[in-house]
Amino acid sequence: MWSQVVALLREMGRNLRDLLPILFVIALFQLLVIREPMQELEHRVLGAIFSLVGLTLFVRGLGMSIFPLGEGMADWLARRGSLLLLLGFGFALGFGSTIAEPALSAIADQAAHALTSAEDTAVAYGKEARFSLTLRYTVAIAVGIAVAMGVLRVVKGWPITWFVVPGYLLAIMLALISQSAISAVAFDAGTAATSAINVPLMMALGVGLAAMIRGRNPLLDGFGVVALASLSPMIVVQLFSLIIG
Repeated sequence: MWSQVVALLREMGRNLRDLLPILFVIALFQLLVIREPMQELEHRVLGAIFSLVGLTLFVRGLGMSIFPLGEGMADWLARRGSLLLLLGFGFALGFGSTIAEPALSAIADQAAHALTSAEDTAVAYGKEARFSLTLRYTVAIAVGIAVAMGVLRVVKGWPITWFVVPGYLLAIMLALISQSAISAVAFDAGTAATSAINVPLMMALGVGLAAMIRGRNPLLDGFGVVALASLSPMIVVQLFSLIIG
């Protein structure tokens, strides 16, 4: 029990170290540029404390439960030797973890609010909720497909450049074709989809799978799943936008 408390405090220290530069920049900008007292300072400080404690408990909880379960499942499926099960697990893992990704939820809500803010309040609220949910599920499907592709790449030993180079070229072409705000949302959503929950899970899956397969180097073949997961929403969201107009 004591070891868990010590580990939790160490995790909190690491998270505090990561948050301090952000808080420092905000405080410096407030003092030197805005030059006005920060409104509701006590609420801002309390919110920062909540963020620190919440992030610490969140990351520690993932490390104690979700990550070991995911790694164990990938290990078991790799031992079974079923490619179909591995691909299905990769899709389910990518989809489920992306739906739960807080950064994506924040991006989806902000994008929905920005796109519907000029409309009537009651109408805008309904459209905002639908857009946010649709964006999250579209990105989750895209990430699920990307993780499945990443699993297939590790199994087959294909170079990551086969996917990344044409993928980014396609994303740029779609942005030039659509010429809409959705393109910017798509690129931001791709980045947000690979955040606190997804990155450790995907890295553990890729590296663990590469370590299980004979002839694969975990360092060379295990990484790259996160790159595909970040790229795929940029393509899928823009395609979806072009299809539905």
